Amino acid sequence: MTYAKKVMRLTELEKDGFPKEYLMRAYRSKGQTFARKINPAARNSPIIFDTEEFDKWRIKNA
Repeated sequence: MTYAKKVMRLTELEKDGFPKEYLMRAYRSKGQTFARKINPAARNSPIIFDTEEFDKWRIKNA
């Protein structure tokens, strides 16, 4: 799959058709290295995804 940007916010991926529950499962999966908060100290900080690594995870966990 091709993405608009190399790094995208969770909300941008939602607009591309991914369910929020799926993205949160990916973010919370043990050992993942492709998703993080912009500012980990802030509770409301947006979650960003490295789309190349996320796509590898998505294919592996299909």
